[in-house]
Amino acid sequence: MVRVAIISDTHVPSRASAIPDWVVDECERADHVVHAGDFDSPEAFDTVRSFAPELTAVAGNVDPGSLGLPEVAVLELGGVTFVVTHGSGPKAGYRRRVSKAVREHGGGDAVGIAGHTHEVMDEEVDGVRLLNPGSATAARPATRATMYVVEVADGELSVELLEG
Repeated sequence: MVRVAIISDTHVPSRASAIPDWVVDECERADHVVHAGDFDSPEAFDTVRSFAPELTAVAGNVDPGSLGLPEVAVLELGGVTFVVTHGSGPKAGYRRRVSKAVREHGGGDAVGIAGHTHEVMDEEVDGVRLLNPGSATAARPATRATMYVVEVADGELSVELLEG
């Protein structure tokens, strides 16, 4: 079994001063950490790298280009293919835009991970399961800090929402 911590939209320092300790603890306990963009600064990126045992991260719309992060990342864990993208763009069309990226980069069975809206989501869109962990720091417009912990084994996954 693989334990995956999924976070996004940390926005340190523009909207939050730090990543909450409980989020750091969950990430340290994971086998792999996924960050779906909007670190906000090189320092926030370095902080996440320091506590992530393994890290997959993508660029968000406010991330500096100097981070060198891809727009889309594909990874396979425990027999499940994940496609990670930030989901940048207008709110209208967000779900379709993300599900299209997942199909294009990972095929029909891939699970999509995205951020951008700061709204928790676990739903199927156009036949694709999409996960958005919200904001790990409660960065506005979020009203609470949230993240997912996903356990993956033999092509199956269980998803748990954690909030602080």
